[in-house]
Amino acid sequence: MSAMTKLNPINAAFDPVALVREDLQSFAGYSSARSSKLSANVWLNANESAWSNVADPHAELRRYPDPQPPTLRASLAALYGCAPAQLLAGRGSDEAIDLLVRALCMPGSDGIVISTPTFGMYAINARLHGVPVVDVPLRDTEGGFTGDFDAIAERALASGAKLVFVCSPGNPTGTLLPLAAIATLAQRLEGRALVVVDEAYIEFADSDSAVRLLDAHSNIAVLRTLSKVHALAAARIGCVIADPRLIAVLQRCQAPYPLPAPCVTQALRGLGDVARAATSARIAIVRSERRSLLDQLASMAGVIRAYPSQANFVLARFKDAQVAFDALLAAGIAVRDVRAMPRLDDALRITIGAPDQNQRVLDVLTRVAA
Repeated sequence: MSAMTKLNPINAAFDPVALVREDLQSFAGYSSARSSKLSANVWLNANESAWSNVADPHAELRRYPDPQPPTLRASLAALYGCAPAQLLAGRGSDEAIDLLVRALCMPGSDGIVISTPTFGMYAINARLHGVPVVDVPLRDTEGGFTGDFDAIAERALASGAKLVFVCSPGNPTGTLLPLAAIATLAQRLEGRALVVVDEAYIEFADSDSAVRLLDAHSNIAVLRTLSKVHALAAARIGCVIADPRLIAVLQRCQAPYPLPAPCVTQALRGLGDVARAATSARIAIVRSERRSLLDQLASMAGVIRAYPSQANFVLARFKDAQVAFDALLAAGIAVRDVRAMPRLDDALRITIGAPDQNQRVLDVLTRVAA
C-alpha cells in the first residue's frame, strides 16, 4: 500500500509509519538485556561486571541503564503536554534529527527540505546518510526572516521529500513561525512527508508549542531539548514528540542504551519544582534583556540591522562584522560568527547572557562604533 493511501483502520487517520523506509517498517531492532521484561534479583544476562568500579562506591554505574526510563519519559511528557507513548528521549534533539533521517529516508533517493539560514544539523545528517537536501530559503522581510510555506510545500511535493524541517524560533534568525501555517503545511503534505518542528527555543517565545497540533496532524513531529532553557546542555537530553506509532519505529532504530544514568538523574533533578521555578524566573530575565539588547543594537551606528527575536539570542548585521567580532573576542567575549551561512555574510549571533555580560557586549560595540 502506498504512503498516500495507507490508513489506520481504527480512526481513519493517516498512519505516519507509511512514511518510514519500507525495509524498516517492521524492523525489530536490537533486543538489549534491559529491554526484556524479566523479574530477578541476580542479573547475569548482560555480561556486566559482578563488582562495581572502585570509583563508583554506590554501584550506580555497573548496570546498563534503561533505554527509556519511565520516570524521565513521564516527566518530559508532563512538561511538554503529551502522552509518554508520544515521546522518545535521546541524546539531545540532535539524535532525534538523525533518527528521523535514518528511519524515513532511503539513501540516494528520499530527500529533506530545509529553509536557510537554519540549524546546520539537518543538512549534515542528510549528507551523512546520503540523502538529498532541498533548500527553500527564508524570506528576509521588514518584520524579520519568514518561511515561504507555499514554496516549501511545492518543493517538497515536487522532489518527493520525506522530511520537512522547520525551526521555530529559528536558529540563527530568532523568527517564530505561525502554528496555523505549520498546520496547513502538514495538511498539504499528509501522506507525502513528515513536518518536523524544531522547538529548541520555544520557551523563550510568546507562543504555544506545535505539540498541540499532533492530535489533528499525525504527520507532524516536534523536537524539544533540555539544553537551552533548562541549562542542561552537558546532560545531552532531548526528545522527539510524535504519533506513538512512529515513536515505536524510531525507538527500534535507536542505539540500545542511549541515555546515561547520571544524565537521567540530573535531568530529573533539573525538572523538579525548585529548579522549574528558577527556570521560569530566568526566562523573564532573558526576555527583558533581549528587548534591551535589541533596542540598543538598533540605535548603534555600526549596526545595519538587529532582527526581532523570540529566542535567547539576537541576530545582527554589522557594517564591519569582522571588526566587531575581533573587538568582542579581544575583550574576552565570544559570539557566534554566522557569516558562512547563506545570506548572512555580515552577521553575528549574540546569545543573551546575564545582565552584566550583555552590558559588556554593548560597551565594546559602542566603542567600536565610535
